[in-house]
Amino acid sequence: MRNLTMLMDYYELTMSNGYFVKGFKDKKVVFDMFYRRNPDNGGFVVSAGLEQFIEYIQNMKFTKEDIAYLRSKGEFSEEFLEYLANFKFTGTIDAVPEGTIVYPNTPIVTVTAPVIEAQLIETMLLLTINFQSLIATKASRICRAAGDAGSIVMEFGARRAHGADAATLGARAAYIGGANATATVIADEQFGIPAIGTMAHSWIQFFDSEYEAFKAYAEVYPDNCTLLIDTYDILKSGAVNAIKVAKEVLEPMGKRLKGVRIDSGDLAYFSKKLRKMFDAEGMQECKIVVSNSIDEFLIKSLQKQGAKIDSYGVGERMITSKSDPVFGGVYKLVAVQNSDGIFEPKIKISENIEKITNPGRKKLWRVYSKETGYGLADLLTLYDEEIDDSKPFSYVDPVKPWKKMKFENVQIKELQQTIFKDGELVYKQPSLSEVRDYVAYQLKNQVWEEEQRYENPHTHYVDLSEKLYGIKDNMLKKDY
Repeated sequence: MRNLTMLMDYYELTMSNGYFVKGFKDKKVVFDMFYRRNPDNGGFVVSAGLEQFIEYIQNMKFTKEDIAYLRSKGEFSEEFLEYLANFKFTGTIDAVPEGTIVYPNTPIVTVTAPVIEAQLIETMLLLTINFQSLIATKASRICRAAGDAGSIVMEFGARRAHGADAATLGARAAYIGGANATATVIADEQFGIPAIGTMAHSWIQFFDSEYEAFKAYAEVYPDNCTLLIDTYDILKSGAVNAIKVAKEVLEPMGKRLKGVRIDSGDLAYFSKKLRKMFDAEGMQECKIVVSNSIDEFLIKSLQKQGAKIDSYGVGERMITSKSDPVFGGVYKLVAVQNSDGIFEPKIKISENIEKITNPGRKKLWRVYSKETGYGLADLLTLYDEEIDDSKPFSYVDPVKPWKKMKFENVQIKELQQTIFKDGELVYKQPSLSEVRDYVAYQLKNQVWEEEQRYENPHTHYVDLSEKLYGIKDNMLKKDY
């Protein structure tokens, strides 16, 4: 297990040293990690990355080499360096379970800890949740588009990923989002994601003829033979030789050609031509697999054109979320404990309305319709508020605070669970397949189809309790 303790922004250390020198090291604070806008103007985000953040917290330790490096900077007190040398996270972390469908301005992770501990984990928390949530969300969009026509998606992105960790964890996130398999072997070894793959163009070029290349591959892998047919000419050469090998090599062995893949050209046109050719030869079970700069928008277009595609290999546009490659998760201070042990709310005010934070220790609830089971809205309340959903209860729409609003005939569920309690892991992590299934369950049973649209999706409302809104309103009116 790698020690990534020093993967942090430098200002986290300068602030922490400052807190230490000024005698605040034991003062507890609350931070919320949330985001402000859905990628690709979508309706929601698939949260991911919690498992890796848990591993980071469990393995935080400043080594002798780390301390020596920090001493060399000449900015940190020896007492602070000694504190780091004996560092152990002792705080409490609450988070939505990995795979939870989440919405803007709702806390995905909440950290309650001594201020230095809460500050030092900021960068790793953000990069872990931001990256995997971005890729899981993009994968969900692509897989839902493909699934509309009964096709499956395979993740092919390693060679276009932004580094080794992005390739490996990107494959993990894509699987959470709905991808069926990966081309990245280490993702199978580490996470159990089914690794698949057949051949590259170099295999075809290595042999004296395309037919000889196909024949050799079929002889080695008769039970799982998928042939890449666009090295020379898809219809006149590749498809013809694939059919020839199917008839002359595989069928005499009692085997069938599993599929063909094309990685170039007009995917709709060629897939329709290939389907007719294979069906005419009695090869209806031969699958057509395509790759080459695919995303949800191209998939939808191909479907409109009547493409006959069974599987999509999706690489760069998923592993980098090319159409919207930055997930803007932030980590903001929302409360500071006073000398009486009470957490006083803190707020960040901005000229940009969307950057004004929701202050204080909070609970995040999802409000479900009892009639349909679908989520109607999310609700933020004060940490110690309890909601009785057996009767109507009032709330405030922060966009229209003047309106009198009530929830009726609903069921509410608190979304965050305690992950670390006083520094100890108390959360039983689900398996990766369980996380993936949880995403699929929510999309089928709890998230409105209107929220799953690719264009102009329905806005999922995030409301405030009357008490929380009152505190926020008073703080906005206060002179600072």
